[in-house]
Amino acid sequence: MTCPLCGARKARRACPALGRDICPVCCGTKRLVEIRCPADCAYLVTSREHPAGIVKKQQEHDLSLLVHLMRDFNDRQAQLLLDVTTFLAKYRPEGLENVLDADVADAAAALAATFETASRGLIYDHRPASPPAERLAARLREIVSATAPPHGSTAFERETAAVLRRIESTVRELSAREPGGGRPFLDLLERVTRGQQADSPAAPNEPPGPRLIVP
Repeated sequence: MTCPLCGARKARRACPALGRDICPVCCGTKRLVEIRCPADCAYLVTSREHPAGIVKKQQEHDLSLLVHLMRDFNDRQAQLLLDVTTFLAKYRPEGLENVLDADVADAAAALAATFETASRGLIYDHRPASPPAERLAARLREIVSATAPPHGSTAFERETAAVLRRIESTVRELSAREPGGGRPFLDLLERVTRGQQADSPAAPNEPPGPRLIVP
């Protein structure tokens, strides 16, 4: 029997989620991504207990980078970083627009410049050059504003700018290692989110949606 998902390989694994047999490749690559696997699926349990070496190495690398990302931050900055990266992990613009790492870096840079200017007592709204980055910057500003003290403060503005500059520099460093105008940083956030959702199923009353939790 041919796998109903790829239509190319032999279906050799019974999938309890689909009620059909699928091929091992689709089982491994679409698990918890396109297939809503039950917690007691034998293949899911095995993959969690004995992850492939390359997958485990990637997970460790991703988490170490996120931990390094928040180095030297105080509690307020660390929480803001988690709020922003959680938002970026699930951000999907309207229509057919695609957001790349370059847009994230430009949006973070413009917003950081705005807060740096404000910390010096000046009000000036720095704006990114591209429309996708500008729209993303507007959404990020909403995230940041939700954590701001009622009347603002110079310390908050400086700390927020530092978080945004850290995001900008990290994104640009990753892009330099993987040139081509892609999404290495955004893909990293999505991998971490997906892995944590797989390891920690949502409680019955917990709202859906990804949430980054960095140890």
